[in-house]
Amino acid sequence: MSEKIFNILVLCTGNSARSIMAEALFNSMGHGRFHAYSAGSHPNGAVNPFAVERVAAIGYDTTALRSKSWDEFAKEDAPKMDFVITVCDNAAGEVCPMWPGQPITAHWGFEDPAAVTGEDAIKRRAFDKIFHQIMNRVQLFVNLPLKTLDAQSIKREMDNIGHSAL
Repeated sequence: MSEKIFNILVLCTGNSARSIMAEALFNSMGHGRFHAYSAGSHPNGAVNPFAVERVAAIGYDTTALRSKSWDEFAKEDAPKMDFVITVCDNAAGEVCPMWPGQPITAHWGFEDPAAVTGEDAIKRRAFDKIFHQIMNRVQLFVNLPLKTLDAQSIKREMDNIGHSAL
């Protein structure tokens, strides 16, 4: 009997940077146990080139990455999500999208590297910082013994990861 593959939807407002990087990290670090998607409540329409650069650096195939609306995942024929994680930065006043239904949800707030201005080197440093923060949380999550935990325990662990020091 094969192991369950968990579907994860990572949500943000613009779906151009943080949620894209999280999607790639879950798909890479999950070793086939997870199928991650990302979307935005108000997608920018384009993936930030610095996000593409970061995920390409880990060997992730970037050809299918695109900024998309969460409406695609609300359709009846869309994959059923087991987990929904928002990655907006509440401290910066961003409004995080809410996901209806019964998946286990968590909020992992990250600063928006796409909001950083200045020279490319400054922007790259911002993307590197947030990428590593997301990677640390994804690593904690993909190592959870999900098949031995009940939904309430998984939710508690997801919340703990979201509040962990990076």
